[in-house]
Amino acid sequence: MNPRRQPPNPPIVIPASTEHPVGQHGSQPFIAADVGGTHARLGLVHVRPGGKVDVLAYHRYVCAEFPSLAAIVDDFAKTHGADRTHVVVAIAGRLEGDNLINANLQWPVSVERTRREAGIAHFALLNDFEAVACAMPYIDVDAMTRVCGPLQAGEGPALVLGPGTGFGASLCLPRTLTQGVPLRVLASEAGHAALAVGSPREMALLARLLQRWPHVDNERVLSGPGLVNTYVALCELDGVVPKLDSPEAIATAAQTGIDAQALESLQLFCSLLGSLAGDLAVTFGADAVYLAGGIPAQIRPFLLESDFAQRFLNKGVLGEVLARVPVWLVDHGQLGLVGAAAWYYERHSGF
Repeated sequence: MNPRRQPPNPPIVIPASTEHPVGQHGSQPFIAADVGGTHARLGLVHVRPGGKVDVLAYHRYVCAEFPSLAAIVDDFAKTHGADRTHVVVAIAGRLEGDNLINANLQWPVSVERTRREAGIAHFALLNDFEAVACAMPYIDVDAMTRVCGPLQAGEGPALVLGPGTGFGASLCLPRTLTQGVPLRVLASEAGHAALAVGSPREMALLARLLQRWPHVDNERVLSGPGLVNTYVALCELDGVVPKLDSPEAIATAAQTGIDAQALESLQLFCSLLGSLAGDLAVTFGADAVYLAGGIPAQIRPFLLESDFAQRFLNKGVLGEVLARVPVWLVDHGQLGLVGAAAWYYERHSGF
């Protein structure tokens, strides 16, 4: 029996009022944001007594249209009359001291410079997929699409993966029963680990990419720009001239069957994503996997019919273990923003 749900469920929608897992005191309205390589999603949020999170105002920005993160925060605060005392930003990358390390953002990010230029009193940054993991307690299983595996997950760690402009990854650890202890999330840079291939064609692809870069990581293939990398490499291997130059064009051509290399590029994307998801699930002993990036939601029907599940399970003797691990597809939407608000409130409740 095919374990996949047909037809696919509609995208998940974050309600205006969302139940918060912890907290006894409400907050003053504050700004929360989810910033990726392409878009920045900002919201004015309020946590009410009893733990409800209200998104009072919301706006999505194109990062390339602004000179800095501070400029985006400033525009949102002015447009919506938002107080700047508390601001939390979930952002792609890794924070090292005052500076953010990221390969896909339009501009460099300094915590202190952003705080000063945007006039913020209390400012916090966290990894964007750490924030998405913090939003997991909000998700209703009925609002997700099951890719493979059983309906019921175990009580162990949950793996959150997100191919988009880059590749995000985090591990949500089981919540402790101790009252008031925040959800524990392990942020990861698995997107920058070396790409592992599993077929002669994938080996040829990797060899071609190694001619361009000395280190070919997962993000070189499992991302929007990575889909373009794969397409161009396959065209070179087949001796044809590339006709497409954007992830959207390649995905559309693949799903309509009008370009052979585009079709194979998307097939390899799903195969390699399944393989990596299985690798990370085995590595961390995950009891559930959530695909929450922008690309999986855009190619939902294609992904469900691909060999993602077969490659996810292709882990030798541990395939039997992974057969008990459900993989769910979640529309990213406002999850990062809500997760950032949850993360900040759990650490600063009562302000």
